Amino acid sequence: MRIPPSRAGAALCGLLLPLPLLAGCGNTGGLAAAGPTPTASGPVHLWPERVGAAVPPADPGGAPPEYVKGLPRVVDQDVRAVDPVALVQAELRARPGTVTGADGMPAETAAAIRACGTPGQEPGRCPVRRPYYRDLTGNGKDEVVVGIEFPDRMMSVRVYTADPDGRLNRIMATTQTVIAVELAGRDVILRAPSGNPGYELITAWSWDEKQKTMLPTREQIVRVAAAPSPRPSATAGAGAGTGSGTGSGTGSGGAP
Repeated sequence: MRIPPSRAGAALCGLLLPLPLLAGCGNTGGLAAAGPTPTASGPVHLWPERVGAAVPPADPGGAPPEYVKGLPRVVDQDVRAVDPVALVQAELRARPGTVTGADGMPAETAAAIRACGTPGQEPGRCPVRRPYYRDLTGNGKDEVVVGIEFPDRMMSVRVYTADPDGRLNRIMATTQTVIAVELAGRDVILRAPSGNPGYELITAWSWDEKQKTMLPTREQIVRVAAAPSPRPSATAGAGAGTGSGTGSGTGSGGAP
């Protein structure tokens, strides 16, 4: 039996269906070859005979709580009821004169924090910035993120949570020369100069359930995009082109 040409073409196309990238069967807009795919290769372990450095195991008990002393207990773990200035002032009272470490700060900054809210302090001179709230531990309750301005663009970034007993526990404290601080999901993102011109260091701090604290879990050095060159204003260009020759900008469209 003779097969009509139209049905023969359809049958041939059906035979080529397992190879859609090699033939389109006259179907305009269908799949087409995208070129050869590079062969995937896994990482190659260099110098496998070398004995590498060891990573000490994490403390099975987790990090000890950094409870803030001198503040009333928080009701229902509601950190929004806590005055961030009073929170930082309580830490200053607990560790006066500390200049290094997580609690360290310059003497002038400590003096300014003690003066926060007093009649003699100028408005806007308190180094404690307004707080932000986000559930960073995944317990369904907000934590409070506090920023303290230091000289030379440095900032102390601290995070506090409230336990079921109402005690405030500091779960993050770091001081860096900060470009910006961001919240992304349950991470605190710090952007800082990397030390290489044109690049910045981005560090993500995340809650570690086993250690019961926030740790720097990811770091990335990224290139900073160059700022766009300023364009000449249309007003200035119009004034130059349509002036009457006096150069005074009094022509049509010129700057007043």
